[in-house]
Amino acid sequence: MRAQRQIVLVGFLQAQNCTTIPAAWRHPHARHDVTSFDYYRHIGGVLEAGCFDLGFFDDRLAMPDMFGGDHRHTVEAGIRCVKLDPVTVLTAMGMSTSRLGLGATYSTTYYEPFHVARVFATLDHLTGGRAAWNVVTSVNDNEARNMGLTHALAHDERYDRADEFMEVVHGHWDTWEADAIAADREAGLYAHGDRVHRLDHEGRWYSSRGPFTVPRTPQGHPVIIQAGQSGRGTEFAARWGELLFVTHVRLDSAVEHYAAVKAQIAELGRDPDQVKITNLTFPVVGRTMSEAEDRRAAYDELPTLIDDLSLLSEGLNFDFASRDLDEPLSDDDLDAMTGIQGIRNQVLAITGRSNPTVRDFVRVSGRGRLAHPTVGGPTELADYFEEWFTEQAVDGFVIAGTHMPGAFEDFVELVVPELQRRGLFRTEYSGTTLRDHIGLEVPAPGTWRLG
Repeated sequence: MRAQRQIVLVGFLQAQNCTTIPAAWRHPHARHDVTSFDYYRHIGGVLEAGCFDLGFFDDRLAMPDMFGGDHRHTVEAGIRCVKLDPVTVLTAMGMSTSRLGLGATYSTTYYEPFHVARVFATLDHLTGGRAAWNVVTSVNDNEARNMGLTHALAHDERYDRADEFMEVVHGHWDTWEADAIAADREAGLYAHGDRVHRLDHEGRWYSSRGPFTVPRTPQGHPVIIQAGQSGRGTEFAARWGELLFVTHVRLDSAVEHYAAVKAQIAELGRDPDQVKITNLTFPVVGRTMSEAEDRRAAYDELPTLIDDLSLLSEGLNFDFASRDLDEPLSDDDLDAMTGIQGIRNQVLAITGRSNPTVRDFVRVSGRGRLAHPTVGGPTELADYFEEWFTEQAVDGFVIAGTHMPGAFEDFVELVVPELQRRGLFRTEYSGTTLRDHIGLEVPAPGTWRLG
């Protein structure tokens, strides 16, 4: 008998001085000890007490200094100017939790496949099968310059390279058979030599021999997270992703996208039920609707225009300081936006203008501020989650905090019990691994290959 479908809950985390919203550090209840072990220990404890499936760290490899070509505004305004290594932070968080899944972002553009395979396989072992890797291709030139290049690769080329990168990583993860280790002292046999294999990959972009140095992990493979929503990005996500992040504001478009992506996954020969789709959500919760609305109004006083323009420039790989706020952007300007093309496409679609202004980008994208939050008391928030879940717009939600750690504390205290009361979310963990939590099978070797 199939278990009742349950909401997947992911905590959206940043190993930086603010949440994904720069204004978060200005919140009166925000903690500023973001370089301390205790800060991440506390957040991990809150998420685990709320039975969250996963705490996931977003990451970029540069400060947002594309706007005006200068980092001073980034530092002075606190716009994601502190960025710790997320895997190191996860290791610390893993020491203070026992069930919470732990995910981090690593770029396929600026690391080697063997290195990434080893990092996340190691993390999966050390956490008892709770590791996840968020696969990104990296979007802007300031990251490239930090990593020894002059500019970011073209959008589709990044994904073409990433496909081969994934083949190498999965290939290495499969080279140790599950029963390879004997650890037989009397026979003097540590592991069976014929059950550990070399990869010997020679491809268009990558060459990696092996043998891999980490045995097969508790999950077989760490869980793969992906957030591509552009045409090529969606194709990549359907091919490789097991936990997908999307950003939809309207229920109807989310339902349509959910069905389309699940169909695309099936066309590739994968089981759609083995890929979970989660929507980014910014809850503002109070004990009553009135209290939540007051909290939203107070938060809206925190962001600044420089927050918006800086993060737009970073995300789209285009310097918005080069244009006036109400100046229509040219076709060449739009073509030059080589970063997160989903943002550009959303602005074009919502405004209906072929040449929107910078102000249009600020208004529609919501970059840098609390855009399209879900506001309410426990009942209103649970109603929202239940509707999206039961209408099959999503399999779950990525919960982003307005400030840390209070936003997660409020959500766990007020919203999680109401979801549990409705039978939509677990009351306790039933397994030990991240795959157990979200209902993903342990992959057999080679199942990632298509055709």
